Amino acid sequence: MAAPRHAPLPLPSLSLDKVSHRYGAKQALSDVSLSISPGEIVCLVGPSGCGKSTLLRLAAGLETIQEGSVAIAGQTIAQPGSSLPPERRGIGLVFQDYALFPHLNVLDNVRFGLNRLPAGERDERAMSALEQVGMEGFIKAFPHALSGGQQQRVALARAMAPRPAVLLLDEPFSGLDTRLRESVRDETLHVLKRSGAATMIVTHDPEEAMFLADRIALLRDGRLVQVGSPTALYTKPVDAFAASFFGEVNQLTGIVRQGRVDTPVGCLTVPHLDEGVAVDVLIRPEALRLTMAADGDGVGVPNLARVEASRLLGRTSLVHLCVSDRDGRPHHLHARAPGHFLPEDGSHVSVTLEPRQAFVFEKM
Repeated sequence: MAAPRHAPLPLPSLSLDKVSHRYGAKQALSDVSLSISPGEIVCLVGPSGCGKSTLLRLAAGLETIQEGSVAIAGQTIAQPGSSLPPERRGIGLVFQDYALFPHLNVLDNVRFGLNRLPAGERDERAMSALEQVGMEGFIKAFPHALSGGQQQRVALARAMAPRPAVLLLDEPFSGLDTRLRESVRDETLHVLKRSGAATMIVTHDPEEAMFLADRIALLRDGRLVQVGSPTALYTKPVDAFAASFFGEVNQLTGIVRQGRVDTPVGCLTVPHLDEGVAVDVLIRPEALRLTMAADGDGVGVPNLARVEASRLLGRTSLVHLCVSDRDGRPHHLHARAPGHFLPEDGSHVSVTLEPRQAFVFEKM
């Protein structure tokens, strides 16, 4: 009896394979490989100068590829010595400054990239794209009369109107104020998911990446550090850089003894590390669970901390703590408690460590 045949997996909409790039003496990218599936949103994050915008520009054809290749739906479109121009790649682009034409109204801006279609179909496509982003009521407006969020939506409509298989967005929300940014990126997420396009977004904001992305690609010094779901990068970072990039961490040091590391707030098991190894311990503020200490508790009680300050930050409270290690040395830590938890300065709290949000890495 023949084995059942499985349907072949769909080809990635966008593939970058072993891409390296230099600007003079600076190595901007080193051997980067990344694929994006149809309908998937991948966010590129990392410090300034890590290579994320260069990777997007190479995918778009705005930079000439030096090493490696770029493919769309399995067809190579760029490799050293051979490269399709940006307008022939079937890619939609949204730039940081939106790049709308100031002399064209909203409808003409969106129709601009549809010149190869009959006039009637151009109008239909443009209006359909504007309806997707909720801008169909502004077709006669010019860019200078629009808010930043409205300009961003028009730029997105223009990129989507040709119905590309791939969308590339370079810091699309960086020019918006905080409150507007939250609402616009929420709307954009739903629009992108409905479009079905493979989407690559460059952002400097880790929280934004975790909100938007199906997968995140973290870069450092031109190399991929970790690629995975937002949950994986937050809860299972591969190194100290990855752990600290996605949120504040308390940093401590320690020595591995009998498969454990002692900290001022509890012990962590580390069976994967050798005896006597020096380690960095990174603890997220939300990993420190706080309760008010019982009357009579004081200095010397295990896992007891003195409150130095506490502040309500809206949905959470930030509590500054002073804890002492076994040698009596003080350590300043931050804890985040849900809701309203504001113990008085100078009071004591009991600290329980949630080990799933604490990470131990061998010192490099």
